[in-house]
Amino acid sequence: MSSTDALDRLAAVIESRKPAQGGDPERSYVARLLHKGPDAILKKIGEEACETVMAAKDCDHGGDRSKLVGEVADLWFHSMIALAHYGLSPADVVAELVRREGLGGLEEKALRKALAREAGQQP
Repeated sequence: MSSTDALDRLAAVIESRKPAQGGDPERSYVARLLHKGPDAILKKIGEEACETVMAAKDCDHGGDRSKLVGEVADLWFHSMIALAHYGLSPADVVAELVRREGLGGLEEKALRKALAREAGQQP
């Protein structure tokens, strides 16, 4: 079983919890978060991102590395809820990572800036 299989299964569960799919906010955490809307989802992602940073900093000082894994899992999970809310999936993220494969980080950033300038937007 691949990692993307696990993400696809989780994405399907999240999708099934959407209120439009019959997800019950009284019985499902995911349905409740989706029902509350983007502000609640994004606030949760912010909280999980902070907890991820704190767990990583703890690792720098001999902390339990499994806590970092748990916090990243929470961050990914809540990010997947945001993706579902906006009609996207983990496959969209994987496709973007594949697109970037082989590009150096600085090269990729410069390309994004150039494309944004062409489109008349801020990067």
